[in-house]
Amino acid sequence: MTHANANHLRPLGSTGLQCHPLGFGCYRVMEGNAQHEAALREYLERGGNLIDTSANYGDGHSEILVGQVLRDFPRDRVIVVTKGGYIQGQNLTLARRRNFPEVVHYGDGIWHSIHPEFLETQVEMSLSRMQLESADVYLLHNPEYFLEDQAHHRAVGEVEHDEFYRRVREAFRFLEGKVADGRIRWYGISSNNFPAPVAAQTRTSVERCWEAAESVSPNHHFRVVQLPLNLYESGGALEQNNNGKTVLEFAKEKGLGVLLNRPLNAFFSNRMIRLADYLRTGQPSPGKEQLHAILEPVRRMEQELGEQHGIPLLYGEGKGIAHYLETIVPRVQSPAQWEQAFYEYVVMPIERWATECQQLYGGRPEWDGWWNRFADILPPVLEEVGRYVGSSQQAVSDEVRAQLELAGYPATAEPLSRMAANVLLRLDGVSSVLVGMRRPEYVEDSMGAVTLEPVGSLSILSRFRQMIAQQPAVSLQ
Repeated sequence: MTHANANHLRPLGSTGLQCHPLGFGCYRVMEGNAQHEAALREYLERGGNLIDTSANYGDGHSEILVGQVLRDFPRDRVIVVTKGGYIQGQNLTLARRRNFPEVVHYGDGIWHSIHPEFLETQVEMSLSRMQLESADVYLLHNPEYFLEDQAHHRAVGEVEHDEFYRRVREAFRFLEGKVADGRIRWYGISSNNFPAPVAAQTRTSVERCWEAAESVSPNHHFRVVQLPLNLYESGGALEQNNNGKTVLEFAKEKGLGVLLNRPLNAFFSNRMIRLADYLRTGQPSPGKEQLHAILEPVRRMEQELGEQHGIPLLYGEGKGIAHYLETIVPRVQSPAQWEQAFYEYVVMPIERWATECQQLYGGRPEWDGWWNRFADILPPVLEEVGRYVGSSQQAVSDEVRAQLELAGYPATAEPLSRMAANVLLRLDGVSSVLVGMRRPEYVEDSMGAVTLEPVGSLSILSRFRQMIAQQPAVSLQ
């Protein structure tokens, strides 16, 4: 095991923990995916030491993978951050059975709660999945669902905000008990609304969360906040929304560790912009032939299912998954659209098909063996399809790079993803930037940002913000 980046470690606020400036974000990282496991191991071998996951990532399967990998590393070598609050999947089944108090019924299949009765189940289930005695940091995961839900029904004002922080305070009181029990070491909040302007109805305030913790105990363990921050969503660094201080300024003053999420996935003008390059300079966009080649492993295995095992292909009117993807993918207009459609139009139909086949053929060696191999090859193929979709957006990435340079970033041949991460890494008060590194090569690319020359981050973000306010930076039609 190497610690090549040990000299880059920085404090996680006043927790006493030293974290790598790049954290391994586990959103869409799941147990059973060999690439995801290899990437996490590569990150840790390269000296990375902060893993950020959640109970709802992969419906618990992200935490399971973390636990499997951590068996091979000394426990004190890794900072484990997990979260709770979402009621989906297994948790939705549990909530319907248990009838927890103060559940926010935000939407069909999306409930939320930070009530101690629900959090009690979440802490214990997360630790069980990760095979850990304790988590280093436990975060309330997007508790602003309460405010967002209220905003659907009425104007959100002082009464709603007072209730929100009462709920936060009681959750903190519960988490203090978990600290005393040795099940967690520190706690905090991950909120997408921390960076919002003061006037925003559903803004969440780090300052008021701090006051809630102070009211629970003068020796509280509220020490970490997490929020989105990227080139387009820079409120955490620029909005003075905590009694005249930005989130980063207030957090530094109070000794709060700051984790940044979505560093490369920016939401702007109701669209998502991926801050990364898809093609090398001068490389043409791939065509239908490349998509056909990407799907070839799936097509071969589908042929094997019918020709060698005599099991009919029930998916897509008998035409199969490869044919279905070859039909719908060319219609996808952007990576954001692919992200939005992926679960409903790709994952769920495949899961329904697999369940149907399991009912018909489960227990037959030819099916069981085939399915085990197919389940191994499908995830990397789908990731390759996602990259294929992204390659059509290289012109957008080129425009982002040009605007970033106009905002003051020195001209460079470095990948756009490293440039975007470098801006965040140089912000005063940032503990770790959480990057989704689902493949080992992504780990290598991301780690390279740590050693880049420092840049004037605040001035770059400020100029970039002014530029996109004057004229929309990109059109993702």
